[in-house]
Amino acid sequence: MTYLFDVIRQYMVSLKRYHALRGMIRDQSLTTYFQPVISLQEGSPLGYEVLNRPPASSLFPNTEAFYDFIGHTDQVFAFERASRDLSFNRFCAALTRSDKPRDTVIFINIHPQVLLDTNYRSGETLQLLSRYGLSPKQVVFELTEKQAVHDYVEFERILYHYRAQGFRVAIDDAGSGYNSLKAIVSLKPEFIKLDKSLIRNVHQCPNQQRIVKLLQEFAAESGTHIIAEGIEAREEFVFLQQEGIEYGQGYAIGRPATELQTASLPVCEKTSM
Repeated sequence: MTYLFDVIRQYMVSLKRYHALRGMIRDQSLTTYFQPVISLQEGSPLGYEVLNRPPASSLFPNTEAFYDFIGHTDQVFAFERASRDLSFNRFCAALTRSDKPRDTVIFINIHPQVLLDTNYRSGETLQLLSRYGLSPKQVVFELTEKQAVHDYVEFERILYHYRAQGFRVAIDDAGSGYNSLKAIVSLKPEFIKLDKSLIRNVHQCPNQQRIVKLLQEFAAESGTHIIAEGIEAREEFVFLQQEGIEYGQGYAIGRPATELQTASLPVCEKTSM
């Protein structure tokens, strides 16, 4: 009886989550944040990652749980379509309110299976960009380790289609697992985003430093740009800058915000005499 009760309870919670998700898609009740990505060497801006977050709820204790749940439903395509529209719409509005260049780059998180969808490839994204006055050259698709690619030959063919239109690709969470490393080699992305687990206390961890160095060498040989994610401490920033890592993002540079904030390099603390 206890097992049966637990199964029923889990089913009811899942049903409530499903209806909540459908409501968010319908009402566009996500909050959109923009986190700056900058040059670690010069401090100049590269662009912004767009982050759509669900409202605070007991059904979804955190953002990761929310997106994990979506991946197990039949709403992946519907959510991605709505989220993409929302991202472009709100980015365009924020860009209009800011003093940033009109061709500012945006990083959009996207599920690999969505790119495989024939409806998605039919020009829907180009129509959206045209509606908001944006260009494919401004858009970088972020593919994450958590959403593995299975058919790399087919996926590489599809990415060629997007690249021909001007879009670029970033592999997110690099160094966090086998899938991201395989994706880097197979898909030849324009950007490699180092996972925050590699960056946390990297100045103190020789093993993490070796992995960062290996990825940096691979990127240099393949013409790929490195972006270090999750930079939260000045010491992490200093180490990455000294190692010649090209780009970075994180709380030490700029927190996610609903407007396009101007980021800056962390200020080095002065030692007292």
